[in-house]
Amino acid sequence: METANEPHISRNKVRPDGVSKITGDLKYLSDLTFPNMLYGKILRSEHPHAAILSISTEKAERVPGVKAVATYKDVPGLNGYGIVQPDQPVFCQDRVRYVGDAVAAVAAETEEAAAYAMDLIEIEYEELDVIDDPKKALNRDAPKLHPDGNLLHRAGYSKGTVMDGFGQCTEVVEETYQLPRQLHGYMDTEGGVIVPEADGGITVYIGTQHGFKDRFQLSRILALPEEKIRVVSSPMGGSFGGKDELNIQPYAAILALLTKQPVKIHQTRKESFISSIKRHPMRITMKTGANDEGKILAHKVDIVADTGAYSTLGPAILDFAVEHAVGPYIIPNVEVNGISVFTNNGVAGEFRGFGGNQVTFALEGQVERLAEKLNINPVVFRKANIRREEDLGPLGQRIALTEGAAYVLEEIKKVSDRRVSKPKEIQEPWKKKGTGIAITMHGGGLGYGRLDPAGGRLSLREDGKIEISFGFEEVGQGILSVIDTIITEELGCSSDDIDIVIGDTNTVPASGSTTASRGTSMVWHAVQRLKGTFIKEVLKRAEQVTTIPKHQLSLGKGGVYITKDDSKKLLMTYEDIMQQCNGKPVVVNTSFDFPTTPDEIDSGHFLYTFSGVFAEVEVNLLSGKVKVTHLDQAVSAGPVVSHLGYTGQIEGGGVMALGYTLFEEALMVDSKYVTDNLDSYMMPSISDVPFDMDVKAVEMLTEGYIYGPRGVGEIGTVAVSPAVTAAIKNAVGCWVSKLPVSSEELLQAVSNEKGVLSWIKN
Repeated sequence: METANEPHISRNKVRPDGVSKITGDLKYLSDLTFPNMLYGKILRSEHPHAAILSISTEKAERVPGVKAVATYKDVPGLNGYGIVQPDQPVFCQDRVRYVGDAVAAVAAETEEAAAYAMDLIEIEYEELDVIDDPKKALNRDAPKLHPDGNLLHRAGYSKGTVMDGFGQCTEVVEETYQLPRQLHGYMDTEGGVIVPEADGGITVYIGTQHGFKDRFQLSRILALPEEKIRVVSSPMGGSFGGKDELNIQPYAAILALLTKQPVKIHQTRKESFISSIKRHPMRITMKTGANDEGKILAHKVDIVADTGAYSTLGPAILDFAVEHAVGPYIIPNVEVNGISVFTNNGVAGEFRGFGGNQVTFALEGQVERLAEKLNINPVVFRKANIRREEDLGPLGQRIALTEGAAYVLEEIKKVSDRRVSKPKEIQEPWKKKGTGIAITMHGGGLGYGRLDPAGGRLSLREDGKIEISFGFEEVGQGILSVIDTIITEELGCSSDDIDIVIGDTNTVPASGSTTASRGTSMVWHAVQRLKGTFIKEVLKRAEQVTTIPKHQLSLGKGGVYITKDDSKKLLMTYEDIMQQCNGKPVVVNTSFDFPTTPDEIDSGHFLYTFSGVFAEVEVNLLSGKVKVTHLDQAVSAGPVVSHLGYTGQIEGGGVMALGYTLFEEALMVDSKYVTDNLDSYMMPSISDVPFDMDVKAVEMLTEGYIYGPRGVGEIGTVAVSPAVTAAIKNAVGCWVSKLPVSSEELLQAVSNEKGVLSWIKN
C-alpha cells in the first residue's frame, strides 16, 4: 500500500501550460482550422470623421472565391456593441467616427481573395470636422459625435473644505501631468474561427476575457438565443484588458451565418493597431498642500480622459481614477473632479491598471515635489500621511482592514537603503545615476454597484478525475497554475488527480469576467465554499464501499486514505470509488459575488493590494536617454499562491510599465495614428530590462483576515512610472510631468539649468 506523508504542496510549480507555450506546441484559438473554412477581412474607415454617402460592394462580390460581403444591411439584430453601452456600430451606416470603424467585411476562400475584394469595395465619403482633442470636444460649436453630446461621463468625490485646507498650508504644489495612449501589444492579435452549427447556432473560438458577456452581446447582434451561442475562449496569446471588449467576433459571426461555413479572421498587427482599444490618454491637474509638520491638508484634482469615439468601459475607468486620486494617503480636505470625453481619436478602454497608472503618476509626483519643498525625506513624508489598518477607503467607504500601505513603504525603504548603500560606480562622466521610490494601492474587483458574480464547480467524474470548472479565461496570466495549486493544497490531492476546465460557455459555470485582478481571489473563495461538501460526499462514497467510518478517512494523492497507527495508507483510488458506486459523479456547485464594501459608494472597492517600487536609473547627458538599472517591488496582496506566477506577474507588469514610462505612445495627429505597426512603435526589449529585479511578497495580514489571496495581475504596473521619474529627478534635477519621458526635453531642461558640460564636469 502506498503511504502518504503529510501533504506538502509546492507553491513553486511549473505552470501546467508552460512547456507547451515555450515549445510552441500549444495552439491558440487563432491557430485553429476547420474543413471548408473561409477567411475574413474587415474594411475599416480611412477617415476619422466622415459621412457615408454610398457603399457599393458589387465589384467585390464578383471576385473569384468570394462567398459573402457584409455591411450594416446584413446585421440580423442590434447594430451595436459595447460592454456597458452598445454605442459602437458593428457596421457603420451613415457616419464613421474614427479610423478603426468597420464599414464592411468579406469572406473568401483565401486571405488573398478576401483582401483583394476588400480593396474593391467602393465607399463615397464626405469628410467632417475632426475633434482630435477633448478641449475641442467640449466647445459649444463642436459637432456632436453622439446624440447626447461629447461628454461621456462625469465623476467626482469631495470631503472637507479644500479652500480652507489650502489656507492652512505652508507649501502648495500645482502641476499638470500628461499621460499617453498606450498599445496593449499582446503577442497574439485578435483572431479566431466561428463555426455555424446545424441547429442555426454558432460556436465561437476567439480569445476574449469573458465568454458569457460576449455570448450576451452576440445574441443581441445576431438575434439568436444565448443558448445557441457557444463561446470557447481559452487559451489566447495575451490580453491585458485589450480583449475585454468585442473585436472581430461580430464580423466573423455574420459572415459565418451568411455563408454557412466556418470563417476565420486573424488581424494583422497593423489592422489590430488601428482598431484595438488603447490605454486612456489623460490630462491631470493636481494642487496639493501640506503644513510644516509634513501633513497633507488639501488636495484638488481635475482629470480629463480622452475615451475616443465610443464608450466601452470609459466611464468605469474614470470612476477608478477618481477613486484612486488620493491613493494610500489620508487627506482631510479633498476635491476630485473628472470627465471622460468623446473625440474622433482611437477608442480608449480597458488596460492593465484601469486608470490607476495615470492618476498614481500624478499623485506620487505631487508627493515628491511637496517633500522637496518641505525639505523632508520622501519616505518620512509618506509615512506621516500613510493610511493605517482601520482607516476608511479613498472614497470614505469601509474596506477590509489592512496595513498594506505601511508594509510596502517599510519594505521598499529597506530596498532603497540597501541599494543606495552599495552604489555601482559609473565610469562614464556623462552619465548620472539616481534613485526614486513610489507607492500605490489598487482596488480589486469591479466595485460597489457593479454586477460582479463569481462561482465554480467541483466534481468527481466517472473516470475518477477531480474536475474543477470556472468560467475564467487563460489569457496568459497563469490562472491554470493558481487553480492547480489551490485545489491540490485544499484537497490534498495531486496535480495528476485533477482536470481543470475553463473558458467554454457550454461546459463551465459563470464565474464573472477575467478582469480586475479578481481571478485568484475568486478561485480561492470558490474552493473554500466547495471543498467541505465535496470532501464529505467523496468520503461518504468510500464509507459505503468499505464500511470504514469516514472520520478515519481523508483525501490524498491518488485516492482516499485511511489513518491507522498514526500513518496514512492509500485505501482506494478515486477511480475505484466511482466504479464501485456505479459511476454516479459527485457534483458540487457554488455561486457568490466578489466582496464589496457595505457602504453605498458607487464603484468603491473593498479589497486592495498595495505596492512599493524602487527604481534606479542612469541618465545619459549626451543623448538624454534613460536606462533603468534596478526595478524592485514590494507587494502586499495576501498569501502567495504561486511564487513563479506571482514573480512573473510583477516583473512582467514592471517591464510593461517601463515601456509606458520611457518609450511607448500610440501618437495621433489629426486623429490619425502616426505609428500603425511595431516597426516604429517602440516597446521594451531585453536590453531595456534591468538585469536585477527583486520582488518582495508581503504576506502579513490583519488578524482574523478572511479574504484570502488577492490577484497581482495589475498592481505591478501601477507605481513604476513615478518611481522612475523620481529617480530621474534625483539624477539630474529635472521634474518630469509628461510621459513617455522625452530625451529632447530632458536634455533641454538639463542644459537650461546648468549646462550639459557643467553636469559632466561635476
